[in-house]
Amino acid sequence: MLAGIMGNEVEGEMTDFDRMVAELQLQIIQQEEALYSARVLEEARRPRNLGRMVEPDTYAVVRGWCGDTMEIYLRLNGQRVQEATFLTDGCGPSVACGSRLTVMTQGMTLEETEAIRAEDLIAALDGLPEEHIHCADLAVSTLQNAIVNWCAAHKT
Repeated sequence: MLAGIMGNEVEGEMTDFDRMVAELQLQIIQQEEALYSARVLEEARRPRNLGRMVEPDTYAVVRGWCGDTMEIYLRLNGQRVQEATFLTDGCGPSVACGSRLTVMTQGMTLEETEAIRAEDLIAALDGLPEEHIHCADLAVSTLQNAIVNWCAAHKT
């Protein structure tokens, strides 16, 4: 297993340094798997819709109390979310929240999107540890700010 993690072999054997790094990586993976659901890990490791959108119809940037920043960008087709992207400088759970939230919102009306709560996002991720609930709050708050910004610009 360790050789598979690193792959840096010298004449068919791992160096002591490579072995130490591989063992640490394995410990990290095991700790993550003990803390987070498979869905959180999938979204954090392979986020979807990651990046700034060019010429969005609306967007918002929110800095959470933890210091993480979340950006959400929306492209609309009438009152329906056609495309959503996000960017964050936060931890893995923040990435997972941004990724899952943008997937959830695509195809929804603004009214449906506005009704999403942190609890809905947490359920869609099959749960979050208590110390990372604020990541879902940050993502949902950023989404709601993007909707408020669109409504303010369009006086709806």
